[in-house]
Order: sequence, then C-alpha cells, then structure tokens
Amino acid sequence: DKHIEGWKKVTDAVHKAGGYMYIQLMHAGRMSHPDNTPHHRQPVAPSAIAPGVEMFTAKGMQDIPVPRELSEEDIQTTIADFRKAAAAAIKAGADGVEIHGANGYLINQFIGENSNTRTDEYGGSIENRTRFAIEVTKAIVEEIGAERTGFRISPGTPLGGIQDGEQGPELYRYLVKELAKLDLAYLHVMHLGNEKLLQDIRSIWTNPLLVNRAGRALEDLSVDIDRGLADLVPVGVWSLANPDLVERLQKGAPLNEADPTTFFGLGSKGYTDYPTMEELESQEG
Repeated sequence: DKHIEGWKKVTDAVHKAGGYMYIQLMHAGRMSHPDNTPHHRQPVAPSAIAPGVEMFTAKGMQDIPVPRELSEEDIQTTIADFRKAAAAAIKAGADGVEIHGANGYLINQFIGENSNTRTDEYGGSIENRTRFAIEVTKAIVEEIGAERTGFRISPGTPLGGIQDGEQGPELYRYLVKELAKLDLAYLHVMHLGNEKLLQDIRSIWTNPLLVNRAGRALEDLSVDIDRGLADLVPVGVWSLANPDLVERLQKGAPLNEADPTTFFGLGSKGYTDYPTMEELESQEG
C-alpha cells in the first residue's frame, strides 16, 4: 500500500504534465542475488540452472548462485503475483502496465532453451516454453483489461545467459500470434538484427508495435517508423539523460550524455539531476 501511495505521486505528476504512464512489471527470476534481498533468499527460476554471469550488489559484482526450481504451485502463485501487481499499478494511477518478457528475466527464462529444462507442461515444446508468458498475460488482461496491457520481448538477446536455440524465431512467431489474439495495447520488441523475424512480427501484430534497436544512432531514430516496421520508437537512455528530450529533438540541439556508472545508483544522481537546455543556458550566462 505504501508503494501505491508513492507511485500515485509520480503518476499524478505525469498526468498533470500531459503524459501517460505504463509501469513495467518484472520478476527477476534467477537474475538476482541473496545480498540484494532483505531476506537473503535463493533466487527462483524455471530450472535450477545458474545464468553464468555476475550481478551488481552493494558489495560489488558477484557471481549469481544456482536458483531454486519453481514448483508448479510456485508458478501459479507467481502468476497471481503478476495479477496483483497489475491491479496495484492501476490503483496507483498508471494508465497500464508492460509485462517484461525480455532481457533474461523470469518470463524470458521460461522461453530460453538453455534456461528451461523442465519436463512438465512448462518446458520442452514451443507451446510449453511460452505457456508461462501467455498465462501471465491472460491473468493481467482479465484483471485490468487488454487495452491497458503491453508486452516486451527480446528475440535472440543473450542477456542473462539466455539462448533461444534453433527454434527461437519459430517460438517468437508462435508467441506473438498467441499474444495478438488477446488484443493487447502494444508489443515492445528489443531488436538485435533478425530482420526477417521483425518483418514477420510486424505482419502478425496489427496493434501498435514498439521497436527498440540496440545501439541505434540518433540519426536513425525514425528508420523503423519510416519503413513501416514500427509505430513508436522507445528512447529510454536518451530520455533519462535529457528531461527535455522532445524539445531537443525538435530543435536539433545536442544531447546530454548518460552516465552508465549511475544506472544502478540509490539516489538522485544520474536520475533527476541532468540539466535542461534552459538550465544549461542560465549556467553559461
């Protein structure tokens, strides 16, 4: 309830400024470390397989331990947790939620061939490896409505040690088709270069499509929109470092450089202290 009260202040401010806000729902799964939790618990995942990467902690970078495999009962509890989180986001004033099914986190771990070796209905076939993602989405749609629900995927992205396997493109075509049946608000693709797959996703997905190209140059910002492959282009890091990003883009003004050393900080530094053009001009004056 305290989190809802805190986020209400944020959503109220966003709405007052004429904006909209979707809150991303993310379960880290095995991408966690006991030192990053107040209860020092072992991470959980589809299978008891460590990602083979390090995790940022207060003590510095540490190897991520082997996670505990979720039981089928745990899976149902986690689906209910996603539903509860979606309801809380709407109660906090958000316009909707984005289900994080990408970047090596829990939903992506169920999808990954090397992170999910289950032999029950949540592992093995394409239908089974996508089952958790689809069931989470259906629960959230039932709770808050499809028009308030987005979904993020990252085909072929090796973050968190995830490998899609040879069936990867086929799996994502199947997943997108199933999600399309739910008539979601949007699909958000972190795109790493499989152009044929992106074209297929565009043909399958008729609702708004967000395409985030990793390593995209600023001058290429509108390429996917111009080609008809995307309806919107996410600008995460640029908008973090430039609170007046829209105005800067309109004027062709230089952008502040984001400081990656502050991305996992605990204070305002690197989050709310980047200057606007107006502030920079007043400083120079």
